[in-house]
Amino acid sequence: MALTNELALARIEQKGAHFIKSSETSYDDMLCVESTREQIIDFLHFLRDDEQLQCNFLTSLCGVHYPERTGEEICVVYHLHNWVDNFRMRVKIYTPENDASVPTATTLWPTANWMERQEYDFFGINFTGHPNLVRILNVDEMEVFPMRKQYRLEDGTRTDKDDRFFGRDGNYEQTFD
Repeated sequence: MALTNELALARIEQKGAHFIKSSETSYDDMLCVESTREQIIDFLHFLRDDEQLQCNFLTSLCGVHYPERTGEEICVVYHLHNWVDNFRMRVKIYTPENDASVPTATTLWPTANWMERQEYDFFGINFTGHPNLVRILNVDEMEVFPMRKQYRLEDGTRTDKDDRFFGRDGNYEQTFD
């Protein structure tokens, strides 16, 4: 029997209910399960090695900044794939912005190496235990994390932009807190 969202969630609740905080089926019909950073590696290990779930491929790992979620501003999202049943699922964990530290998944998937380095580079997520957590796209001297929603989207001092080419009429005022 092919793995479905319902079967996967039932299996997780049967064998690993202690790993999950919440679950939902998202807009794209993908099972999305929330866990904690303290349990994330054990949970991912369970999802990878369980004989029914077999989520043995880490498709992607990304960071998201939610400044309005007090105490849970930084999110790490893991997209997993079961090749046998062509089943995909999403796992999320949240951390406070001032303590954006998450255990590395490189112990489970070596491919997490570059993905974690990218999210460190752009969001400042510290993947503890990572073998070489250094910037890979931004300059080493950079002290900020550009994908956090703390910065203006556009440079207000530029005069070479014509808003008409960006779908704007030019009669707006953008404010930032």
